[in-house]
Amino acid sequence: MTFLCLQANAASGVAVNDECMLKFGELQSKRLHRFITFKMDDKFKEIIVDQVGDRTTSYEDFTNTLPENDCRYAIYDFDFVTAEDVQKSRIFYILWSPSSAKVKSKMLYASSNQKFKSGLNGIQVELQATDASEISLDEIKDRAR
Repeated sequence: MTFLCLQANAASGVAVNDECMLKFGELQSKRLHRFITFKMDDKFKEIIVDQVGDRTTSYEDFTNTLPENDCRYAIYDFDFVTAEDVQKSRIFYILWSPSSAKVKSKMLYASSNQKFKSGLNGIQVELQATDASEISLDEIKDRAR
C-alpha cells in the first residue's frame, strides 16, 4: 500500500505529490534524469510528475515535451563547458506558460509557482517562458554562464 503525503500550497490550495520531490532528488543528487516536467492534475488540485527524460535526452527532446497550449513547471540539468574548458552543470527551473494556454491554467500555475519552486532546493537558474524563443538553446547557454 502506498501513501502520499500532500503539501497544500498556501497561495492556490494546490498540493504537491511526493513523487515530484523524489524525482527532483534523483536528478539533483544522483543525476539519473536530464529533465522533469510537472503538471497540475485535471482538477487543478495536485502537482504531479508529467514526464522524465533520461540522461541521454537532448535539449530539443526536452523542449518538444512542453505543450503548445498548456502550462508546465520544468527542471532541466544543463551540462556545458566554460571558456576555461571546465565541465559544469546548472539546474534550470522553468515556468512554461505559453500565451495560448487557458487563463485559468496560467493563473493557477503562476499562483502556485513560488511555493512549488521553494521546495526544490538546488535550483541555480530560473526562467519564465511564454514561447519557445525564451528557452532556446542559445538562451539557456547564455543564462548558464
